[in-house]
Amino acid sequence: MNVFFEESGSFKAGTVLNRQGDAFQVELPGGRRAKVRSKDVLIEFDSPSAADLIQQADAAAKEIDLDFLWEISPPDEFRFTDLANDYFGGTPDPVQKSALVLCMHGSPIYFRRKGRGQYQRAPEEQLKMALAALERRRQQAIVQQQYEDELKAGRLPAAFDGKVLGLLTRADKNAIEYKALEAAALALGKSAAQLMLDVGGIPSARALHEARFLSEYFPHGTGFPALNAGPLPEDLGEAIGVQAFSVDDVTTTEIDDAFSVQRLSDGRARIGIHIAAPALGIERGDAVDAIARARLSTVYMPGDKITMLPDDFVGTFTLKEGGLRPALSLYLIIDTATQDIVMTETVAERVHVVSNLRHNVLDEIITEQTLEAGTGDYPHKDEIAVLWPFAKALYERRQQARIGYGLRREVPRNIDYNFYVDGEHVSITPRRRGSPLDLIVAELAILANSRWGAFLHEHGVPGIYRAQRAFGPNRTRMQTTPAPHEGLGVAQYAWSTSPLRRYVDLVNQWQLLACVRHGITAKLAAPFKPKDADLYAIVQNFDETYTAYADHQRRMEHFWCLRWLKQEQRDRVVGTIVKDDVVRLEEVPLLLHVPGLGVQARGTRVLLEVMAIDELRVEASCRLIEVLDVARVTGGDETSEDAETALDTDSGTDLEAAAGDDVQALGDASNAPAQPDNAQPDAGAAVRGDVTHTRNDGEVAQ
Repeated sequence: MNVFFEESGSFKAGTVLNRQGDAFQVELPGGRRAKVRSKDVLIEFDSPSAADLIQQADAAAKEIDLDFLWEISPPDEFRFTDLANDYFGGTPDPVQKSALVLCMHGSPIYFRRKGRGQYQRAPEEQLKMALAALERRRQQAIVQQQYEDELKAGRLPAAFDGKVLGLLTRADKNAIEYKALEAAALALGKSAAQLMLDVGGIPSARALHEARFLSEYFPHGTGFPALNAGPLPEDLGEAIGVQAFSVDDVTTTEIDDAFSVQRLSDGRARIGIHIAAPALGIERGDAVDAIARARLSTVYMPGDKITMLPDDFVGTFTLKEGGLRPALSLYLIIDTATQDIVMTETVAERVHVVSNLRHNVLDEIITEQTLEAGTGDYPHKDEIAVLWPFAKALYERRQQARIGYGLRREVPRNIDYNFYVDGEHVSITPRRRGSPLDLIVAELAILANSRWGAFLHEHGVPGIYRAQRAFGPNRTRMQTTPAPHEGLGVAQYAWSTSPLRRYVDLVNQWQLLACVRHGITAKLAAPFKPKDADLYAIVQNFDETYTAYADHQRRMEHFWCLRWLKQEQRDRVVGTIVKDDVVRLEEVPLLLHVPGLGVQARGTRVLLEVMAIDELRVEASCRLIEVLDVARVTGGDETSEDAETALDTDSGTDLEAAAGDDVQALGDASNAPAQPDNAQPDAGAAVRGDVTHTRNDGEVAQ
């Protein structure tokens, strides 16, 4: 005897070996034996064989007219044998009964299972809806196959127009376009992105990289709502006699800092460090603050930037030449003979900015030699003559502090790179670092951030600080209490000099203004009180977002370096070994992994062949052609030795340009160091590398 039974939701047939009580010992056609309870047995039969029954029942089930079967079935629950009698007429054989069970069980939109061998037909309305859905899916499957065939043939389906970037970033994986794209890419052995690039779905790899970043961090777009800057405080006084000037690249628009010098009697001078003051027109919690807090920083990339604040606000508060500008000023009375700081004062005021000086115009004119000789003709010559020795003195004092922390002196950086993008064409131009103007801007910014950090602490007002230990894990961190920044050689360091483009600086400026206005009661009036949980949230969110922005900038700079290699048809390039198999190219700020270098000393120059460039993956394949110059290894190579213990720093030096043991993090944003104010050197910048990156608008990588 044979039985047709249900096991684990499927139907099987087997030969009964014996029966004990209400259970059968059954042997299946494949030889497996199973114990089957009698309640699971639907049909007992002698012929055909168990294997033939399943085969014949499967074939017969496909011949059953489901619509007719549904029409003749009773509206209430029924047993399959009763419906089999009505459908087949007379007494159906085991094959017909089994076929009916298989058919109903496999058609849940027509029949619903109510127990072993028990079924009920679906209500008519639900059946119609289910059949309509099936027809829609069938039609979609036809369209999907058409899309897939077109993509395989190298054509972009018309329905993909305007949807491609969405499919590659935040796609609906149930959409037929996405399914067709994935199937076609799999069949062709390509990535979906490469397929879209090949068929013209995206204009370039650049568009995809930018779209991926925007979809994650700016899903609602990069535009701003219509907002107006609030009125400035009526008691905001004018800085009498101050003639301020800024020093930036020619394309900089967010001018945060400017300087002034007034000579006093007895060999003293009054130096002003003037910082743009958007905090005077933005209140915590207002609409502009909500935008700035959501963005947290201006995003820079070659060829473009996404500002933290609306253009109208930037235009109102940037320190543009030709008028009075609201500013938070740090005044220093110095002894010009000893370069000692005699007194400091912080003032909120309106400052007359008379000049916006530009590096690309003056760096060749204002040199150490011309300053020492007092020669040359350039704007603000007398003021710069005061600032230059003061900046050198500040630098030397920081070096002594670094030595006290167990660090070496900073090794000055040599080169910046400016990226200028026109459509899909890029120009990458080097700019020498270490000019007197660089040093002046850097040292005064470091001084302001350090002094204002102390100013907040003296008034008991919390701020956002960057602290750094010279050695050990978690060396650089952001916190709300002051601590030494050993890499910079300062007792505390609170970002405060870039409030137009960094939210942390805006927060600190609010706190500083409270100190200026309220004095000893500042901690009661400051927007953020001691132990304010919201301040901790800002620190955490800023750190994560700022790192992501920096990673995007590095990735796009890497992309444009690869584009430059293709554009200039450089199939052979010269580079310098940084460490192990990592090589830094000489003409553009790009680090590459080159296998097969063998054991080479750091600093060895090599000639490489560029074999392939993948702009989508932002990778290049190179091989060694020739060793050009073998570096001499000496015990006094500070750069090489310090590179081994490179600090995770606030430097303007790109991680990918670092010459230290962070090179293994090439392309890994999680290890990216945060970076400080415009043109500021940091301990790690000096120690780890000799290359920095500037954005297309001339502002140093933040």
